[in-house]
Amino acid sequence: MKLGFKEKLSYGLGAVGKDLVYMLSASYVLYYFQDVLGVSAIAMGVILLAARVFDAFNDPIMGIIVAKTKTRWGKFRPWLMIGTLTNAAILFLMFACPPTLSPSGLVAYAAITYILWGVTYTMMDIPYWSMIPAFTKSGKEREGLTTLARSCAGVGSALITIFTVIVVKMIGRAIVGSEASAKEVEIAGFKWFALIIATLFIVFILITCINIKEKATVDMESPSVKQMFKALISNDQAMTIVITIVLINIAIYTTSNLVIYFFKYDFGGEGWQGSFTLFNTFGGGIQILAMMIMYPVLRKFCSNIKVFYICLTSAIIGYGVLFGLTFLDMSNVMVLFVPAFFIFSANGVLNVLTTVFLANTVDYGDMKNYRRDESVIFSMQTFVVKLGSGVSALIASISLSINHLKADSSDASQAFDFSKAVSDSSKLGLRMTMTIIPIIGLIIAVIVFKKKFILTEKKMDEINLELRNRKNEVTNMNGGN
Repeated sequence: MKLGFKEKLSYGLGAVGKDLVYMLSASYVLYYFQDVLGVSAIAMGVILLAARVFDAFNDPIMGIIVAKTKTRWGKFRPWLMIGTLTNAAILFLMFACPPTLSPSGLVAYAAITYILWGVTYTMMDIPYWSMIPAFTKSGKEREGLTTLARSCAGVGSALITIFTVIVVKMIGRAIVGSEASAKEVEIAGFKWFALIIATLFIVFILITCINIKEKATVDMESPSVKQMFKALISNDQAMTIVITIVLINIAIYTTSNLVIYFFKYDFGGEGWQGSFTLFNTFGGGIQILAMMIMYPVLRKFCSNIKVFYICLTSAIIGYGVLFGLTFLDMSNVMVLFVPAFFIFSANGVLNVLTTVFLANTVDYGDMKNYRRDESVIFSMQTFVVKLGSGVSALIASISLSINHLKADSSDASQAFDFSKAVSDSSKLGLRMTMTIIPIIGLIIAVIVFKKKFILTEKKMDEINLELRNRKNEVTNMNGGN
C-alpha cells in the first residue's frame, strides 16, 4: 500500500521541527556561549567535541534500545515523542543560561546542558530516521520519502539560518529596550527565541506520531551491544558512508560555525545582521530548491553516484571561489551569492543522497549479515552528523582563539561596527579556516567514497532480488504461511 499525502506531510513536518532545533544548536550554541556570554573559545570547542565522543557510545546503545522496544504504539513513536519533549526542554534551558554565573559556572552550565541536549536529541532522531526502511519499499518510494524528508529538514535548517539573527534582535529589543547594549539584547533574544522553536518542535513531532503508522515487522532476537558493534563493523558499506558523511559534515559545519563571525568581524558594517540574513536567505532558498528540483532533474540523467560526484565537485568549486572573492571589494553582499549557489545547492542534494545511500546499506546488511539493523545503522547517521559538528566546532574554536575574534559587546551599542575591532591578519585566518579546510575535507571524502562504495543501482537490484528469493524460500519452507 502506497503512502498517502497525510503520511508524507506529517513525516515532513517532523523533519522541519527536528532540524529547527538541530540547526539552532549546531549553528549558534558556539556563538551564544563564546561571543555573547564570553566563555573561552577553546573551552567551548572541547565541550562540543567531548559531547560527540560521548555520543559514540550513546547513539548505538540508543539504537539497540529502540530495536528492543515493543509497545502498542510500535517501537519508534514512543521514543520519538519522549525524546522530543525532553530535548525541547533542554534546548530552552541551554539558551537561557544565567549571564551572572562565574566563568567556571558558565563553562559547567554549557557542558551539562549541551551534553544533555545531545542525549535527548539522539532519543528522537534515531527512531525518526529508522522509520524510513520500516514503512517504505526500497526504490522509488524510499527515495521519494527520503527526498521529501530531507527537503523538509532543509526548510527547518533554512528558517533558522535565515531568521535567527534578525528575530533574536527584534525579540531582545522588545524585551530589554532599544537603548540596551548589544549583549543584553542578544541574551534576552536567544532565550525567548529558543522557547518559540522548542514549542514548534513539539507540535510538529506530535503530528508525525499521530499520523505515521509503522508496518508490522517479523520479531527477531534482540542482539547484545557486542553483536551490534560487530554488525556495524561487518557492514563495510555502512562504514564507508559513515566516514564520508563525517568528512562532508566537518567541511560544511566548519563554514556554518564561522559564517556569522565572517559577517560580524570581516564583512562588517553597522548593519551586518541584514547582510548575514540576506546571504542566508539566498543560500537557504537554493538549498531547498536543490533538494526539491535540482536532485530530481539530475536523477533523470544520472545515477545517484554520479550526482554525488557532481555535488562534491560543485562544493569544492564554491569554496575556492569564496576564498578568492574575500580578497576583493565586499561592499555588496550579492557578490557572495556566486559561491553560495555552488555550496548550498551541493549541500542540499548531498543531504538527500547520503540518507538514500545509508538506507540502502540496511538492505546490504540484510543480505550479508542476515539482519535488518535499521535502528543501529541510522543511529550512526545521528552520530556522524553530531561528530562532524563537534569536530568542526573545535576547528572553529581554535580559529577564533588564534585569530582573537572576540569583541566586548557589554557596552557596545547595537550600531557598533565590530569589523574595526579585529586586525587584517585575523580576518585572513578566518577566511582560510572557513574555505581551505572544507576543500581538504571534501577531497578526502571523494577519495574514500570512490575507493570503497559499491552499492550501484545494478548492485541494489541484485541485492533486492536475492532478498526476495530468500523470503520466498522461507515462505515455501513454512508451507506458504
